[in-house]
Amino acid sequence: LGHHFDDVIETTMLNLLCAGNFKTMLPKLKSSNYEKMQIIRPLYYIREESIIRFIQNSGIMPLNCACMVAAKKTGNKRYEIKELIKNLGEEYQEVEKSIFKAANNVYLDSVLGWEQDGVRHSFLEKFED
Repeated sequence: LGHHFDDVIETTMLNLLCAGNFKTMLPKLKSSNYEKMQIIRPLYYIREESIIRFIQNSGIMPLNCACMVAAKKTGNKRYEIKELIKNLGEEYQEVEKSIFKAANNVYLDSVLGWEQDGVRHSFLEKFED
């Protein structure tokens, strides 16, 4: 898959601001359609601007993305989030890295609730004994 660093942080922010959850893309996951298949995102740590620069310097002509978001058929929330992150970057140094790192620094002792393997959990479970 062609998802890159900027897709990851945009997805994280979309989930946080528009869906009310903290969820991000993983660099590797098990396929839900094929039991023995794993999906990898080899561009996961690569910034979009680096990919664009590489494409421009290499002479490679990229294909247009066929996804609904790129075709702007599902609305512009992703583009609004992209602009929001850009604006935050003007005020907060390396905000993109902070958003990205947040998914790797979750303190479950400070979270009200979470879902694991399809089961919802609450911080109140600690007090059930």
